[in-house]
Amino acid sequence: MVAAGASRKRDGTVNIELQVIGHALSAVAEEMGAMLVRSSFSANIKERRDCSTALFDEAGRMIAQAEHIPVHLGAMPDAVAAVLRHEPAANDVFVLNDPFAGGTHLPDISLVSRTEAGFAVTRAHHADVGGAEPGSMPALSTTLAEEGIVIPPTRLGATTLDDLADRMRNPEERRGDFRAQLAAQHLAGRRVAELCSHYGLGRIREAMAELYAYSERVVRAAIAELPDGRFEASDVLEAADRDLELRATVTIAGSELSIDFTGTAEQHDGNLNCPLSVTRSACYFVVRCLTAPDLPASGGAFAPVRVTAPEGSLVNARPGAAVAGGNVETSGRIADVVFRAFGGAVPIPAQGQGTMNNLTFGNERFTYYETLGGGQGACPGADGPSGVHVTMSNTLTTPVEALELAHPLRIRRYALRLGSGGAGRFRGGDGIVRELEALEACRLSILSDRRRHPPAGADGGRDGQPGRNLLNGVEVPGKAVLDLQPGDVIRIETPGGGGLGR
Repeated sequence: MVAAGASRKRDGTVNIELQVIGHALSAVAEEMGAMLVRSSFSANIKERRDCSTALFDEAGRMIAQAEHIPVHLGAMPDAVAAVLRHEPAANDVFVLNDPFAGGTHLPDISLVSRTEAGFAVTRAHHADVGGAEPGSMPALSTTLAEEGIVIPPTRLGATTLDDLADRMRNPEERRGDFRAQLAAQHLAGRRVAELCSHYGLGRIREAMAELYAYSERVVRAAIAELPDGRFEASDVLEAADRDLELRATVTIAGSELSIDFTGTAEQHDGNLNCPLSVTRSACYFVVRCLTAPDLPASGGAFAPVRVTAPEGSLVNARPGAAVAGGNVETSGRIADVVFRAFGGAVPIPAQGQGTMNNLTFGNERFTYYETLGGGQGACPGADGPSGVHVTMSNTLTTPVEALELAHPLRIRRYALRLGSGGAGRFRGGDGIVRELEALEACRLSILSDRRRHPPAGADGGRDGQPGRNLLNGVEVPGKAVLDLQPGDVIRIETPGGGGLGR
């Protein structure tokens, strides 16, 4: 039996060496992630694992990405492309977070460095980047400048690192996380050099090219199995003052497909805007789920996919627009609406919770950020799982002991929200209930969605329950900034997934 990643020669034999090199490159990306997680200082990376790592070839094509955060899929190649324009030297390390030059939102800081065969990239969500609110995830920001310092592609040396950290809250923790990323970059350089020494640089380049081409062939073959046609769908995102419509048109033609967002709302004066790189990430995630979900992540898998959106729209915002919520909330709604459009061609799940339920606590002494799981939608043939992250997030929950040891917060309750999943032949997964008590005065930013509109059921299944946010028992909006005093309790009830079938 031939393994999934193997490549056949013209005579039908399997190129085992190529398969070994492919797995070795994937292992380097995974080891980079392990070093970053184990070396970092903040709970956001160390405990929640809100980070991604990847290897690229010399042309800037993604060859191997560790299985970390889906929303980084389509954006990391843009980071490498942005750095390539600065002609990086062999020992250069570049840092960037500009959403309109290869980033996603400002807390996601990327490092890019050369290896003997291309580039290595780490991306990690830092617990603060100097924004107007502690944690730099302000729920009500209206400009990018309010969300923190904007870092265009910049060579990173000791002086630059210290300067950046000093402009952020908890600078020593920021230095620690930067150094953890640097350690992962250096590890990648050593490991790729070892592979080049063992196999030869030419063979590594050849293997990278074939791995990229193999991923493209597999996805093209899977797309060719889908029915040709044009399929449309719409959904809404809950801004603080109104609903914003997203429209997607999927066109399948042979072994290629396009996803267009004409008709989507214009960018708005809040922070639910997306750079196009985030929109691509959400689209690539859906395509991967519906074509070759077990294929190792590689840029070749997305070569047959074209994503377009009107400039100045919610999903292709102009530089300077606030984007803190676009990366975490709009990305999930893009995935929802693209799945819904594909539902005209293939069976799809009911909608999951459709939000990351972002909570950011902090003051000048500490910052803490977390996202919360909820109900996944039921699938054709199975109930949806409960209490999990859905679509574009793949982070863990900070262990209660680690959270309470490091921050002036106490977990009062953490349980499933029983019965919140939609009924149907197959039930949607249940959301969760999480109560956190403030032990000292701090600020809280809440960025959440699916509070006004529930996750939809499918094929006659019932909708999941929408989420709720409460402060000391009083309901608060889905997007809010609150002043907490010692003893205040915030309760989050996350949405349940939709049911499927009658």
